[in-house]
Amino acid sequence: MRHHAPMLVLGGTGRTGRRVVQRLAALHLPVRIGSRSSGLPFDWQQPTTWQRVLADVRAAYIAYQPDIAAPGAAEEVGRFARLAVASGVRRLVLLSRRGEPEAERAEEALRQSGAECAVVRSARFHQNFSDGPLRDAVLAGRIVLPADHFPEPFVDADDVADIAAAALTRDGHIGQLYEVTGPELLTLADVAARLSEATGRRIDHESLTAQRATPALARAPEDITGLPAFPPTAALDDRNAHLTDGVRRVLGRPPRGFADYARRAAAADIWNERRHA
Repeated sequence: MRHHAPMLVLGGTGRTGRRVVQRLAALHLPVRIGSRSSGLPFDWQQPTTWQRVLADVRAAYIAYQPDIAAPGAAEEVGRFARLAVASGVRRLVLLSRRGEPEAERAEEALRQSGAECAVVRSARFHQNFSDGPLRDAVLAGRIVLPADHFPEPFVDADDVADIAAAALTRDGHIGQLYEVTGPELLTLADVAARLSEATGRRIDHESLTAQRATPALARAPEDITGLPAFPPTAALDDRNAHLTDGVRRVLGRPPRGFADYARRAAAADIWNERRHA
């Protein structure tokens, strides 16, 4: 690869993107951030912004917004990947999501582009409870979401970023699909209990029925709940209720657990009500 050319991080100010940027910067690699607010603006809904961010780039991390599970995401990811290859970008790493047919279509569109590519197919993030609207639910002491009895293998966004950075910068990852989860299956009641322990405050979970959840999630603007927004009922099954070894395969260590994440977030004062008043 061209060692002095920048690496492009789409969504470089987002939940995983900013962590990928940090890891590339720590390796003293030039980084270009692609977002609507960056110096060189990028917007998935405005293809006229795509070409400029790809100029002279050697590799790119692709985090699709608003939601890789949304209808039409696969077509846009494919268009961007083909443009990237035509622009001379050799390596593409896609953030995908488990259990989502549209996300899997986006993965295939990436492969068909001709790029050297890798896919990080992620479970839902621990950081949904601290880096977005679910933080407000934790602060309020009441998490109201569906699927109380369906366990999820929540994964730490730092693990996802470590894997993405490795795939961008090291040999041996081309053509790989890494399905990544945390080390345990947790119901949302389990999550509430671990958050209660970490914060020292009572945090409850109220389960929604499918009938109540569907209109509530349909109104959510961008997967803000950390659950699939297309279709909303996808949040209500157990399709992802199994663990994988993706983190260990790439990083040679076990994934970070939710309790450890919650303790770290609490120690960083993430859920201090005075900070967010």
